[in-house]
Amino acid sequence: MRFMAEILNINFSSDQRADRLPVLAHKVAGSLSRRMTQVIPERFQAFVAEKKEDGVVREVRELAQGDLDQGDVTIAVSWSSVNYKDALATIAGSKVARRSPLVPGVDLAGTVVEPGSCGLAIGTAVLVHGYDLGVSQHGGFSQYARVPAEWVVPLPSGLTERQAMILGTAGFTAALSVHLLQSRAGLHPEAGPVLVTGATGGVGSIALNILAGSGYEVVASTGKAESAKWLRSLGAAEVITREETTPSGKPLERERWAGAVDSVGGKTLSYVLTTLRYGCSVAASGNTGGPDLSTTVFPFILRAVSLLGVDSVSCPIELRKELWSRLGGDLKPRSLEDLVGAEVGLAGLDDALERILAGGNQGRTLVHVSG
Repeated sequence: MRFMAEILNINFSSDQRADRLPVLAHKVAGSLSRRMTQVIPERFQAFVAEKKEDGVVREVRELAQGDLDQGDVTIAVSWSSVNYKDALATIAGSKVARRSPLVPGVDLAGTVVEPGSCGLAIGTAVLVHGYDLGVSQHGGFSQYARVPAEWVVPLPSGLTERQAMILGTAGFTAALSVHLLQSRAGLHPEAGPVLVTGATGGVGSIALNILAGSGYEVVASTGKAESAKWLRSLGAAEVITREETTPSGKPLERERWAGAVDSVGGKTLSYVLTTLRYGCSVAASGNTGGPDLSTTVFPFILRAVSLLGVDSVSCPIELRKELWSRLGGDLKPRSLEDLVGAEVGLAGLDDALERILAGGNQGRTLVHVSG
């Protein structure tokens, strides 16, 4: 009680009588209640992408309360992150963004300001990602966001809001990939080497770190030779070049991998399918290498391999909560801070989006929205 009194600047002398404690408790409760009541300002900052005849304008703008979307829960956003999908939503000709103007940002972390029907108290730390966030619903690159209650995940113990966005959509996708390989394909550390493609990207680097931390032998594939030392620091037992994961054109190649996490797609995924060991699987989640997939039926009918599709956008909320709980526990990457490649504010987003489009990212780009 004395500790709370000191925090709240309430006089509590050494000879305070016991009969004064109820009065003090009332003051403490009142002060906490006032602190937990947050008011949405009339104006706030957001990064907006708007389609014009000659392209897309991307800039920080001032929005008003009336610009918030329909929804049950209003969140004061503290952190977000930059994903490849965010970049695609802000370029001309892209079909990712389904409205204009749009506040991008497919994930966010912050605190509840207006709880609506979510059942959470004001001030509760939460995170949101996927669904239509940053696509047809204003996303995380805004100091305030309003979303449906069923999208909201309470921040799990073991993670701060900042750490949750070091992980973000990429980290959840990586965790979902590992979960599917373990639960559906029976992958375990003694099975043999696991290939992670696009290893310097968000999904790849986090998947590498999760797998290595769980005792797997991880081989990282990258097109950035200069990143080999960093990948080894994250736990890679071996680093191979992008050229080594280029298909030869043969319907089947030498069996190599006990499993794989692929966030590249295209020719890289074709290679993975032809080199998986008998009965093994690849969890596929990306298309930075292109949306087309050229393969034959032979990996499936002669080696019984499986292609596991990974969708983090519409993942059921209960599985979502379960995996976030694990990301704060047994799946928590052991080198979270080492996964951060850059940290920007709203004003630095334009450059960050250009970097990820140009393939110049290493690790995760954090967005300090409230900073």
